[in-house]
Amino acid sequence: MKKILASVLALFMVVSLFLLTSCNNSNTGKKTLKVAMECAYAPYNWAQSDNSNGSVPISGRSDFANGYDVMIAKKICEKNGWDLEIYSLDWDALIPAVQTGQVDCVIAGQSMTEDRKQQVDFAGPYLYATIVCLVKSDSAYASATSINDFAGAKCTSQLGTIWYDTCLPQVKDATVLAGKESAPAMLMALETGEVDFVCTDRPTAQAAVIAYPDLKILDFAGTEGDFQVDEGEINIGISVQKGNTELFNKINDALKGMTADDFNAIMNDAIKIQPVSN
Repeated sequence: MKKILASVLALFMVVSLFLLTSCNNSNTGKKTLKVAMECAYAPYNWAQSDNSNGSVPISGRSDFANGYDVMIAKKICEKNGWDLEIYSLDWDALIPAVQTGQVDCVIAGQSMTEDRKQQVDFAGPYLYATIVCLVKSDSAYASATSINDFAGAKCTSQLGTIWYDTCLPQVKDATVLAGKESAPAMLMALETGEVDFVCTDRPTAQAAVIAYPDLKILDFAGTEGDFQVDEGEINIGISVQKGNTELFNKINDALKGMTADDFNAIMNDAIKIQPVSN
């Protein structure tokens, strides 16, 4: 009897091992899209402690990523039948990570600037952005109707962005302070009074006024007092390694058919669920 039970147990273990191996093998060949972002740039992307609202684990960490970029990454993976891995990197490390193959692409609220196009290929856009300014509601600059009204003001933005490199230098007689390493640091400079205004894009500003209700958005779009930028350079794209046409085409195919209204609706969903602290 003991021999029979032992044989049955052994057979059970073999079958279980076979089934487990078969299940693992069934995933062989399924691509995992490795996507980099800051996980600190709400509403585009942020880190949170739990897996609520469809968040995705951050590779090598115990927390989770969510936000507009994660939502777009999930849609791209769903369209192509891929798994998704999120990697959290500093802003300045994002493009090098694509260039070296550490990740497949960057989905991180990056503007499709000419400088970046020299380093990576951009799929998309996956958002059509608008540049705005943020001020304190009780600021002397709260009633500004043009960038010309910021003469004498102190300002900053995030390093390595079109806001800092292209927009702020257009504000005549403003004092441009050193750029900030991240969007939260930029917003904190405004909140603490280090600067009088910051330049950013509308989604970042919309998220900011939720976290800091004492801030006000100033949008000069359509006026002569607006920033002068190439519309192509302010649209948001997905960077892939130069020459990776297969991935480039698959991402663009996944985005095909999505309109500006679709993108804005997803962004509004991200803004609604962002943690107030981000």
